[in-house]
Amino acid sequence: MNHKHSLYVCKTILSVSIYGMIFSSAKAQTPNLEITATGSQEATQSILTPTKVLQGDELLNKLGTTLGATLANELGVSATGYGAGSSRPVIRGLEGSRVQILQNGLSVGDVSNISQDHAVGNNMQNAHQVEILRGAAALLYGSGSSGGLVNVVNDRILTNLPDRATGAINTSYETVNNGRAGSLEVDGAIGSVAVHVDTAINNANNYRIPGSSTQSQGEPVGGWTVPEGGNGGNNYTGKLPNTFSNQNNLGVGVSYIGQNGYTGVSVERLNNNYGIPTPEGGSINQSQNRYDLQHQTRDPFAGFSSFKFSAANSNYNHTEFTNTGEAASLWKNIANEARFELAHNPIAGWKGTFGAQVSTASLNATEVGTGSYAIVPPTKTNSNALFWIEEGKWNSLQGNLGLRYNNVAQKPNLGTELETQVMNTGADTPSITLQNRTFNLMSYSAGGLWNFMQGHGVGVAYTVSQRAPSAQELYSYGAHESTATFDIGNPNLNKETSHNLEFNIQRTSGLLRGKASVYANRFNNYIYGYYTGQSVPDVENFSVVVAQQAAATIKGIEGELTYNWREPGLGGRVFGDASQGSFDAGGNLPLQPAPRLGAEIAHQRNGWLTNATYIYSYQQNRLASWEQGPAPSYNLLNAGISYTEKIQQVNWTVYLNMKNLLNEQIRYATTPMAVRLYAPQPGRSFMVGLRGTF
Repeated sequence: MNHKHSLYVCKTILSVSIYGMIFSSAKAQTPNLEITATGSQEATQSILTPTKVLQGDELLNKLGTTLGATLANELGVSATGYGAGSSRPVIRGLEGSRVQILQNGLSVGDVSNISQDHAVGNNMQNAHQVEILRGAAALLYGSGSSGGLVNVVNDRILTNLPDRATGAINTSYETVNNGRAGSLEVDGAIGSVAVHVDTAINNANNYRIPGSSTQSQGEPVGGWTVPEGGNGGNNYTGKLPNTFSNQNNLGVGVSYIGQNGYTGVSVERLNNNYGIPTPEGGSINQSQNRYDLQHQTRDPFAGFSSFKFSAANSNYNHTEFTNTGEAASLWKNIANEARFELAHNPIAGWKGTFGAQVSTASLNATEVGTGSYAIVPPTKTNSNALFWIEEGKWNSLQGNLGLRYNNVAQKPNLGTELETQVMNTGADTPSITLQNRTFNLMSYSAGGLWNFMQGHGVGVAYTVSQRAPSAQELYSYGAHESTATFDIGNPNLNKETSHNLEFNIQRTSGLLRGKASVYANRFNNYIYGYYTGQSVPDVENFSVVVAQQAAATIKGIEGELTYNWREPGLGGRVFGDASQGSFDAGGNLPLQPAPRLGAEIAHQRNGWLTNATYIYSYQQNRLASWEQGPAPSYNLLNAGISYTEKIQQVNWTVYLNMKNLLNEQIRYATTPMAVRLYAPQPGRSFMVGLRGTF
């Protein structure tokens, strides 16, 4: 496709972004359909806590093997891209510890926020709903989510008794990586006890890439490699090494459901073995055992509508292997979390929730053979929090308030001996002194929405979010293969504070709907990894990266328009988003997403569902001074078609999903250079599958 032509088409559509109910024209009689999000307890129509809920056919059509791949093309959301095995969402230019990942409202308990090569500890094949939360709603769960929060809901603990056995079965095959996937889940009841069982398997070989791994149209050979000569001069074509992914999981939930509430427990086993597509190569073998407890009582006493208690224990570990299959390091993280929420009845138009949360995590990463620490010394993290969220509505006005206090303590093993290395300058790497740190964090949010006419509103929201430095930002000291860096933390880091101001406008009724947001996120003490320009010859000449802080600002705009023709089942959408982060003293923030424009159309009739999405991602040339680039522009064209037929009591759907139909080289600007310059995303892919629900 001609890039200039595609750019012209997109610009004529408007750079204001659009997402809507693609299929809502089939339900034109209910244009104000609201979906309640589990995490936010807010309808998606609310402007105060911008919420995206993926569920139903939309989730199934966009479902990827990772959380990042599933959300990569949502409004304001990008993704990291470590091959097929590991990908986290990037929200409005923020990722890692600034984007909290939850499972059923509690921390996922993995170590994916430490490094992009660490996969998120959940299986997407059994997800029923994925929620993206910002603003006051996010303060229910954490104070450090300055980018936002993602909650994956799998409904493993049932809250209502099924009147009959229900479930789903799915199987699929994908051409780009010889991927074979299958999943099964069943819900049932025995008296007042509800039972849920789910399992999934997803095995994929190395995926095919367009052209070569180190060259795309208009680029010199070796122009995208680290180092410039590439992996021994090899520019891979066909299948890219170390991009395989093999996942499986088993989950069981049991709950007792009474007249005024429920009590349930669940257990899950997750296994994930995937490759790391860097010039050095390697793989990670991940496993996790998770145990959850949930209890809710409705109308527990006068003046209150609900009491909810939930707790989780996660025992996570992964082993990192070299390209020869030799175990290099072992990572373990034992996480425990408990919280209660008490929701009160409306008072003077206000209703809200307050509660408390306690969490602990023990991180231990060791080198196999020597037993010494790997990158981060053993560290225990304790967090205690109180939170309070209120929302009110008075005629055409809505209001929203949120408050959260957190006390976070980081306690490394002070006896750990940190080993300095000789840099290319002849000097030793900068030394650090381990010390315990405690942070008191206060975060708050306020917003307002004025519905100036039926179905039209304007709003403003202001959120202050404080985040404690993570263990790796404080105490890292060692070589990191997947990023080709020697990471050095800073035990003297201060808490990071973000001030986010956002203006919104929306139309939520009629055939033409839309929303747009403009925001500015100002950071005090923004924590980042600074590339010093030095390297460590004895560690493959890895770049020396030191944790630093500076004032920074991220500004952005996003929006979408949807139109539902006066014909059942036909809808269209145009959308776009752009954000840019910079240091206040000058220079760009690293790993910032490129601006995007896109269009989407879908049609549903007589059991047939067809859809197509086109996205143009601009070249990202606003890079940090130490980044190589620019990250190239690309055209992404996806499409899908499915047919559903009910046979006896089962709804059977046969489907074909087509991704990257233009077979373009796609390299995310949000991925660290070690992978972005070496490993593009998968080429053209066709997935055929059969799904049944009963």
